[in-house]
Amino acid sequence: MQEQISYGNTLLEFSVSRSARKTLAIEVHPDQSVQVIAPPSADLEDIKQKVLKRGSWIVKQQLYFEQFLPRTPEREYVSGESHLYLGRKYLLKVRQSVDKDVKLRGGELQVFVPQPENNDMVRRQLADWYYQHARRRFSESIRDSLKKFDKYQLSEPPLIIKRMAKRWGSCTPNGNIILNPEIIKAPSKCIEYVVIHELCHLIHQNHSRQFYHLQSEIMPGWEKWKERLERTLI
Repeated sequence: MQEQISYGNTLLEFSVSRSARKTLAIEVHPDQSVQVIAPPSADLEDIKQKVLKRGSWIVKQQLYFEQFLPRTPEREYVSGESHLYLGRKYLLKVRQSVDKDVKLRGGELQVFVPQPENNDMVRRQLADWYYQHARRRFSESIRDSLKKFDKYQLSEPPLIIKRMAKRWGSCTPNGNIILNPEIIKAPSKCIEYVVIHELCHLIHQNHSRQFYHLQSEIMPGWEKWKERLERTLI
């Protein structure tokens, strides 16, 4: 549901979604959209007042993301394009082969498909390769990062790989970690930042001062990798 409220001379537009949570959360996404996640019982007027109260922060976040626009143009999945993997650019080479495969060779990302002129086939093959590598790398990152949470005695959470239009990651109320496969294209430290961010949500289910204090304790200088992630993938 799309809503709006005036903040000075600025019209703040935001969407509202309901969640089984006790507190209200406001998120500004890389595309500058604003999402409010509210408890089922939250009154719309109360929500608008909360948005108004956070107006300065919302505008500041939108201005921050504005510097990264326009977003990376849509890929056509043809030879000669550059594609990212772990923060490095690779030249896409599409080759004809009976057997489908993807290989990293030198500075090339080679995609083997029966119909190299079929862009959608190339896209699907490459997406599957990214997904498989994302699952392995993300699982490793979660296990490595959990060592930094020893005193909290966290168990390894279930991992879900899911494409999300406006999020790099998410932590569900029942403790599942959802990660966007797109972040496999970013440097390893950026992946670590997203993983640690979501693991912190297993302890603090909000973006309170306590949450950010914990995140800074676990990963000092996380701001640098957050910005690097946004500069790389937006």
